[in-house]
Amino acid sequence: MGAVIDQSVSAKSGSRARGIYIANLVAQGAIIVTGATVRLTGSGLGCPTWPQCVSGSYIPVARQEQEWHKYVEFGNRSLTFVLGLLAIAALVAAFLDQRSRVSRGGPKRGILLLLAAIPILGTVAQAILGGITVLTGLNPVTVSLHFLLSMGLVAGLVALVVRANDEGDGPITLLVRHEIRVLTWVLVAVTGVVVVLGTLVTGSGPHSGDAKAENRFTLDPRTISWIHADVVLLFIGLLAGLLFALYLTRAPRRVIMTTWSLVAITVAEASIGYTQYFTGLPVALALVHVTGAALMWIAILIVLASERIRASVTSP
Repeated sequence: MGAVIDQSVSAKSGSRARGIYIANLVAQGAIIVTGATVRLTGSGLGCPTWPQCVSGSYIPVARQEQEWHKYVEFGNRSLTFVLGLLAIAALVAAFLDQRSRVSRGGPKRGILLLLAAIPILGTVAQAILGGITVLTGLNPVTVSLHFLLSMGLVAGLVALVVRANDEGDGPITLLVRHEIRVLTWVLVAVTGVVVVLGTLVTGSGPHSGDAKAENRFTLDPRTISWIHADVVLLFIGLLAGLLFALYLTRAPRRVIMTTWSLVAITVAEASIGYTQYFTGLPVALALVHVTGAALMWIAILIVLASERIRASVTSP
C-alpha cells in the first residue's frame, strides 16, 4: 500500500537546495573558463605530472621551470576541489530536501537525487580525464573530450535546477505548439554540433595548450572554421524562425523573452567568432568566445525548459 501524499505540500525543492544547485552550475561554468585560460595561455603542462603538480609535490615549487604557467594550471586544478565540495553539498542537499518533504507528507521525487549525483560523478570523471590529458601531452582528442564533458555536466545541472523548481514530477504540459517544441529540440541538437565543431577548430588552431607540445588535429584550420561558421549560420536561421513562430502563435511572454536572451548571446558570440578569426585568434577574444559558447549552451537549454511546466504529483 503506497503512502498517502498530501497535495497541499509543495513538491518544489527548498530555496537552500536550489541555491546549492545553482552554485554548482555557476562553478561548472567557471571551470570551463579557467580551463580555457589554461589552454590559451599555454599553461596546459604548467603542472607536468598528475595527480602531483610536479614530481614530489602536489603544489608548484620554486625549482619548476614552468614559470608562471604552473600557477595557472594549479589554479585550475584547485578549482576542481571546490567543485568536489559543491558536488557533495548538492547530494546532501537533495537528500535532506527529500527527507524534509516526505516528513511533511510530500512526494519523494527520486529524480532529484539522481540528478544531484551528476556533479560528483562528473567531477571524478573530469579529474581522471584531466590526468589522462596531461599524461598524453595534451592530446587534442582528450582535450576536446575534457571540454565536452564539462558541457555535458552543465546540461545535467541545468536539468537539476529546472526540475528542482518544478511543482512536481507529473506529465509535461506544453506552453507552446508541438511544432515549436520540435524546432527547439532541433536547435539544441544544432547547438551541440556547433560546440563539437568548435572543439575541432580550436584543436586545429594555434592554441595547443603548451608552446612545446604541438599536439594538434590534422585538419585544415581554415576549412574546419568555415564549416563551423556555416553551422552557426544555420543555427541563427533556425533561431530567427523560432522567434517568428513564437510571436505568430502568441506564445507566453516568458518564453519569448527567454528566447530574446538567447538571440542576444548568439549575436554577440557570432560577432566575436568572426572578429577573432580575422584578427589572428587573440587570446582575450578566444577566451570570451569560449565563455560565450558555455552561455549559449545554457541559454538554449533554458529556452527549452521555459516551453513547458510539470504538474503536481498525484496521489497513488
